[in-house]
Amino acid sequence: MQTVNIGLFGFGVVGEGIYHVLQQKPQLGVRIQRIVIKHPEKNRNAPSVLFSTDANTILQDADIALVVELIDDADAAFDIALHALRSGKSVISANKKMIAAHLPILVETARAHEVSFLYEAAVCGSVPVIRNLEEYFDNDLITHITGIVNGSTNFILTHMHKKSIPYSTALQQAQEKGYAESNPALDVEGWDAANKIRIACVHAFGAYVDAKCILVKGITAISDFDIQYAKEKGYVIKLIATCSVDADGVLTEISVLPTFIPRYHPLRLTNDAFNGILIGGQLTDEQFLYGKGAGRYPTASAVLSDISAYTYQYRYAYKKGIQKVHEVRDVKATCYIRFQPQSAPDFSQIGEVHEYYRTAKAHVVIVTGSLQAIVSACAGNHISLIRFPEPVAAQWKTLESLQEEAVYVS
Repeated sequence: MQTVNIGLFGFGVVGEGIYHVLQQKPQLGVRIQRIVIKHPEKNRNAPSVLFSTDANTILQDADIALVVELIDDADAAFDIALHALRSGKSVISANKKMIAAHLPILVETARAHEVSFLYEAAVCGSVPVIRNLEEYFDNDLITHITGIVNGSTNFILTHMHKKSIPYSTALQQAQEKGYAESNPALDVEGWDAANKIRIACVHAFGAYVDAKCILVKGITAISDFDIQYAKEKGYVIKLIATCSVDADGVLTEISVLPTFIPRYHPLRLTNDAFNGILIGGQLTDEQFLYGKGAGRYPTASAVLSDISAYTYQYRYAYKKGIQKVHEVRDVKATCYIRFQPQSAPDFSQIGEVHEYYRTAKAHVVIVTGSLQAIVSACAGNHISLIRFPEPVAAQWKTLESLQEEAVYVS
C-alpha cells in the first residue's frame, strides 16, 4: 500500500493529537510530512524537522497529496484550502466558519480538480452528521434537522439550570474547562451554531442559505429569572439550531434560538458539552444522533475518519445539488420575551400577545407571530427571547401520561 503524505496546518491540541495517533498506527498508511505553524517559538512535542512557518513548504510540495487544515483564522484557512485544491491536493478542514462562508466555491474547485474536500469535524465533532446525511439519508425525504450543535452554550445552560448559578458564573466554568474561548462571542451569540446548521442544510436539502436569512439569537441575555420560569413550567432551555422544509420541499426555516424543551423530549437529555441532533424524514420519522461535539479527542476522531475516508478516495456527492437561497419563508411561532420597560419592543408589529405580566425584576410577554419579526424586534443583549416548542409539542403530548419515574428524567 502506498503511503499518503499529509501536510498539516496548525499544531494545537487537535493537530498534535492527530500526529500522535498516526505515529501509533502505521498500518493506516498515512504519515505527516510537514507541519506549518504560526508561532515557531513554542515547544512542540514532535521532531523540529517537521515544522515550518512557510505555507508553500506544503502547498508547493508535489509529494503531499492531502492537506489537513486545523487553524482558527477563517480567512487564512480559506486561502490555504483554495490554494491546495487548485494545486490538485485534497483538503480536510474543521473550520466551520470558513466552510459556511465559502462552501460553493470550495466544492466547485474540488470537483474541477477531481480531489476530495471533507469536513465532518466542522459540524458536530465526533457525531457523524454529514456522512449520515450524505450516505444513509441520501434517498430519504428529509423534513427537518433540529438539535444542539454547540457544546459551549449547552454546558452553560445545563449548569445554570442544574446548579442555579448565573450566566457569568456558568460561562467562567465553561472557560476553565476549555469548553469556551477567552472571547466566547462566536459561541454564546449563536454564530458558531449558525455556521454548522448552514453547512448541514446543504447536505440535507441542497440549499446553501444566505447568512442574512438565518434567524439567530444567542444566550447572552438568558438570566436566572428565565431559568426559574422554565423550571416552573416543566421546561429546560437549550440553544436549538433548526432547518426545515415544507411538503413541497421549500425551505421554511433556518434558525438558532434559545428554546424551551419539554419533558420527555430527547434533547432534554443532551447536557453539558454534548451535542444531540434529530434528523426527520418522511420515511424514517426521526433519528437521534448524540455525542461529544467539541474538544481534542472528538474533533480528532472526526478528522481521522475523514483521513481514512480519503484513503479510499471518498468524496461528498451532493446528490441534492447546491442551490443558493436568498430568501426563506416565514413561520409563526410562540415566544417568551423578557425585557425592561425602557427597551420594550413594539408588540403590535410582531404578533398577538397572550400574556403580559410584570414583576419587580422584569416584564414578560408571551406572543405569537412572525418568527422573523419577533427575532428582529428582540435583537441585542438586553432582551431575552425563548421560543416555545409548538412544532414538536403535539408529538410529545402523548407521553405526558408517563409517570415521573420513567427513564426520561429532568
